Amino acid sequence: MEYHTKQGIRVDCNQVHIRSIPVKKKRSILIVDDHPLFREGLKSMLERDRRFTVAGEAGNGKEGLAMAKQLQPDMIIVDISLPDITGINLTYDIRKALPHIHIIIVSMHSKIDYITEAFQAGATGYVSKDSASDMLLQGLEKVSKGEFFIDTSLSHQVIERLTGLPIREAKVSSDDYNSLTPREQEVMRMLAEGSSPKEIASRLYISPKTVENHRANIMKKLNLKGTMELVRYAARIGLIDIDLWK
Repeated sequence: MEYHTKQGIRVDCNQVHIRSIPVKKKRSILIVDDHPLFREGLKSMLERDRRFTVAGEAGNGKEGLAMAKQLQPDMIIVDISLPDITGINLTYDIRKALPHIHIIIVSMHSKIDYITEAFQAGATGYVSKDSASDMLLQGLEKVSKGEFFIDTSLSHQVIERLTGLPIREAKVSSDDYNSLTPREQEVMRMLAEGSSPKEIASRLYISPKTVENHRANIMKKLNLKGTMELVRYAARIGLIDIDLWK
């Protein structure tokens, strides 16, 4: 089939290729909070953002875990205070069942103990409910990429405590570190410096899944329970300069 343009140019339609623009997939989010008004406000805010879509809502931990397994969202926003279980315990349960899902904690609690426990349980982000909505959106964007995020209003507390808390049930020893393979040591240093699994995979020319396997081996060999402990361990043996985090 042919047609002519206004300029008289003959065009063969069989030779015309229209390139479609790929539509970026929205990242799905499950909200777990026991306050309906907060959930409604959060859902309204997220639905106005083209990057995200709300897959579901839950009012307690039991519902949250069930819906997480059913919906398999990209991310879950969890309130730290729930009627039947703490958000920290729920985070641990979800990460145990669904390790690929990213979790960001929203909380009225700004004490360092809550923040530390949240990350040890497997959370990848922590945002104060007192912060502006932009802070949560920024956190969701970071967490969705496999990066860690701490509300800027809380980060100074984390820095002050990073080298002060004892590693739970683990003795810091360079002998333990030397038990890691050279590749595991390399991955550990990059994790401690704040690189995401995706970034590490790109820099080392390996898959993100391989990075996660290395991370699991590191945590097991060093008896570490979360990323915060990994960072403290790395700082104590001189693997990273803690001043870089300030």
